Amino acid sequence: MEEKSGRFESPEAFEDLERFTASWNGGASPVKDIFLRIKTVLLERPGTRLDFHSRPGVSYSLRASRVIGASSRLFALVDVVDDDPENRWLSVCFYADTVTDPESLGNLVPEGIMGENGYCFDVFEEDSSLFEYLEERIREACKHAGDTLSSNGERER
Repeated sequence: MEEKSGRFESPEAFEDLERFTASWNGGASPVKDIFLRIKTVLLERPGTRLDFHSRPGVSYSLRASRVIGASSRLFALVDVVDDDPENRWLSVCFYADTVTDPESLGNLVPEGIMGENGYCFDVFEEDSSLFEYLEERIREACKHAGDTLSSNGERER
């Protein structure tokens, strides 16, 4: 799938993400590979727009919103935790009311996502079953965001 900066909130967000991934550990890492796979899954969801926020030394945050018409709703946050740049890890988060966690792999984070309860799933290494589990959570959250927008036109949280 060809990526286009038009799927991002701004050309700058797209360029910042490209620069960040190009400079991550000077090359490949299993966590970087998972991050890029998650980005691809997010871009494959219909009506998804991405934004990217850099806070070097803290985190790099990829934020996915579902867009329908003029309304949008945030549905996923993928943070690359940068407390140790040589050993970065991911925290993949969703609003608690938008996903299920049947295997109890997530951490409930009270008021942790924009002041609302969320689930965060930490990724420290390559784990194909966890990736598949996260892919299902992405589908759930994206569908929920679309359903919410379709029913009441709620603006992004």
